[in-house]
This record gives sequence, structure tokens and C-alpha cells, in this order.
Amino acid sequence: MKHKSAKREWVESIIIAIVLALFIRTFIVQAFKIPSGSMQPTLMQGDRILVNKFIYGARIPFTDFRLPAVRQPKRADVIVFIYPGDTKKDFIKRLIGLPGEKVEIKEGNIFINGKLTNEMMLMKFYYYNRGDFGQDSKTIEVPAESFYVLGDNSNTSRDSRYWGFVPHQNLVGKAFLIYWPLNRIRIIK
Repeated sequence: MKHKSAKREWVESIIIAIVLALFIRTFIVQAFKIPSGSMQPTLMQGDRILVNKFIYGARIPFTDFRLPAVRQPKRADVIVFIYPGDTKKDFIKRLIGLPGEKVEIKEGNIFINGKLTNEMMLMKFYYYNRGDFGQDSKTIEVPAESFYVLGDNSNTSRDSRYWGFVPHQNLVGKAFLIYWPLNRIRIIK
């Protein structure tokens, strides 16, 4: 019986570890660093987070196909997506409007289909009327297969109010955990 050399065993172990890491990062969970204060106080600049890519159906690399979703995105989810204005950038915002809904920002509050939202996470923040898609007394209809997103720090966030909608195909995943710095470890709500 022939034994593998120690060098070959190390190489095989490293290759398997790399393949596993790439699989996990591509289809299950990915780490991101928060670059700005647009999601304060929920996420602070410099926070490191984990994003569940599996929940909305991870994209198969180099294709337009996605794996089946565990569930569809819900209002108030904190989502990571490919920024429609520059596909080399990932953004993170809170999901406000779902496909086909009418969204209005009035006196700092969010109205969906003419009714004040009762979603607690949306009622915590004041949303300013800014940009072409967030003007006072202007109702915005979210197109099919798209989402309307806002930063929790509405005063400084560049979000759907300025550039419009996030196509469903641009979804990366749902942010679920701050893992760094240690004093900020928590589930993201």
C-alpha cells in the first residue's frame, strides 16, 4: 500500500479549503465592510457584517441564473445589492417598497399605497424628502421586479430617492450579523 507524501496531503488540503471557501462565499454567506454612515445608527462606518446570499437565491457566477430563494425580500430587510449606477459597487440599504407598491415620504414618514406603514423598523427613522424619487407629496410606483430602498440615516444617504430602483437581479443578500468590532457584535434588524 502506497502512502501519499506529506507535501501532497498539504496541497490537497489547501485546495479543498480554497474550494470550500469559494463555494461558501459565492452561495451561502459573504463578509462586507460598511464604508459610510448612510445606515447609522443600525450600521456604523467600519462595521464588518455577514450577508446571507442563500436567502434570496444566490446568483450563479458568470450567468444570469439564480438558485431558488428560501423567501422573497420583505419590507424593512437590510439588503446588500449591486448599485444600479455602477455595477462594480455594492450598496447596503433598508428595503422600503416592494414591486407594484406606491411609496410616498411625507413629514418624515413612509406611506405605502396611501397608508402610513406600521413596520416598526421604518417608524424608528425620519426620512427626508430629497431627490427626484423622494419629493414631498410625490407618490412613486415601484416597477415590477424592483425595490425602493432608503438608508436609515436619511439625511446623508444616497438611495432610491436620488437614483431610483434596485432591480431584483441586483440583489446580493440580506445582512444579518455585525461581527466586528467586538463591542458591536449583534444581529441586524
